[in-house]
Amino acid sequence: MITRLLTDAQLAALTDERRLLGDLRVALADFGVGPEIQATLARSVDQLDELFLLVVVGEFNAGKSALINALLGRRILPEGVTPTTADVTMVRYGDASVSTVTEPHLRTVEAPVELLRDLHIVDTPGTNAILREHEAITSAFVPRSDLVLFVTSADRPFTETERAFLERIRDWGKKVVVVINKIDILDRPEDVDEVVRFVAQSSLALLGLAPEVFPVSARQALRAREGEDERWAPSRFGALETWLSSTLDEASRVRLKLLNPLGVAHQLVGRALATLDERLALLGDDLAMLDDVERQLQVYEQDMGGEYALHMAEIDNILLELERRGHEYFDEMMRLGRVFDLVNRSRVQQGFEQQVVAQAPQQIERKVNGLIDWLVDADFRQWQAVTSYLADRRRAYRDRIVGEAEGSSFHSDRARLIDSVGRQAQRVVETYDRRAEASALADGARNAVAAAAAMGAGALGLGTLVSLAASSVAADVTGILAAGFVAAIGLFIIPVRRRRAKREMREKISALRAALGDALRTEFESELSASARRVREAVAPYARFVRAERDRLTRTRDTLGRFGEDIDCLRARVETL
Repeated sequence: MITRLLTDAQLAALTDERRLLGDLRVALADFGVGPEIQATLARSVDQLDELFLLVVVGEFNAGKSALINALLGRRILPEGVTPTTADVTMVRYGDASVSTVTEPHLRTVEAPVELLRDLHIVDTPGTNAILREHEAITSAFVPRSDLVLFVTSADRPFTETERAFLERIRDWGKKVVVVINKIDILDRPEDVDEVVRFVAQSSLALLGLAPEVFPVSARQALRAREGEDERWAPSRFGALETWLSSTLDEASRVRLKLLNPLGVAHQLVGRALATLDERLALLGDDLAMLDDVERQLQVYEQDMGGEYALHMAEIDNILLELERRGHEYFDEMMRLGRVFDLVNRSRVQQGFEQQVVAQAPQQIERKVNGLIDWLVDADFRQWQAVTSYLADRRRAYRDRIVGEAEGSSFHSDRARLIDSVGRQAQRVVETYDRRAEASALADGARNAVAAAAAMGAGALGLGTLVSLAASSVAADVTGILAAGFVAAIGLFIIPVRRRRAKREMREKISALRAALGDALRTEFESELSASARRVREAVAPYARFVRAERDRLTRTRDTLGRFGEDIDCLRARVETL
């Protein structure tokens, strides 16, 4: 585009457009789009300095080359019933007819035709060509166009491949004119009108707007150019030619030229926003998973607390039952009728251990071991649940990889963190030593009880400690009849010592219950907290990534959304030029 030919309004719009698209390129690069997408936008911007570009697309054998020859008024491009255009062909003005290959898959043809002084015409390979790279070439070239002539054949209008290709053209926001070629093969004017209606309705459905539709016979038009004047009217080519000359005046060409990169930018922003939405949705699922893990941990801690209370209640009941038996034993033993038994310390202590202590230490040992096993198993099951949850997330993730552009690390970073957390959780599950975990908890409880009871735990079991603590009551109340009169013993000493024995029994059992309860509660809460902490620490790197990436993508989405609004505003402004 030659800026000195622009009006002040056009020049201002051009300046604003260059600035906007330059900022967009930076934003897309920060988002991580690949170099190919950035190059597409860059080429579109560069073409602001070039002549108007008219791109002709359609299936092979639709007559694209013949249409271009008819527009130029001479046979410049080869025609045929087989694919004759293997490369993109750029037709431009030159003092002599010359054809050269300027770069891979791009041929430049120069011809001394006045129309080419104002615009370049591009002939593309057929969209249904046997060589699939031809279609890829055509698809890559469309974003560079300022106006697209979409050519379909009257004998097979709007095939499925044409529909699919037109949808892609629509996505680029291009100005499209539909040409129905080869109307000379139809017998009646009514048949032509029917085909035009069909194509117009199909175009409206695909594009969302009604494009110009021109039925022509490019072959008859060219023959009329070559001297067979009677063929001009039947070719109906004059309507297309008139529309092009009136529409592609200087102001219209400038407008379309400015709209071209804006349409490309709009499409790229739309793609990026779709990718962002998909990624944010994926991260939303991740956040829901992390929240679910946290909720599970909280429920786990609450449930464990409730079940722990039940386990402790069973242990308390054993100790309360031991205390009840002790009181009964003292009532039975410490009376005047058993005075000679009371003199025998070993008999009193043996009876106490058999009738009062009995199986209480073993029962408590079993209950504590059961509590420890329950805690260890619950911890293990929690890790298994996290491992299974992450495995399900990895499977779901593999099915939803979208929008991964070259140079982007979103999915690779996310996959690496998921796998890392999953491996860590799996490693815990695979190496979980249930016996070692249970032994450590039992040792902690036993040592805590021993410390509270001022005993040396050493290699003693928890049941032995309970037995020693309970039996010490008997040692304190035996041998009470070392001296004194029987009456005094019966009336004063025995009742006092019985009450004292019961009180000490109550105090001893209460202290034992407190020591055992505190020891087990400390170990329980420590293990429960450590278990939840290990899970949280395991998922912490992934959680940090998800939250940081969500914040970053949300900011990027807001930025690209503003770009989309600015592009729409500038497009509306250009439309009024």
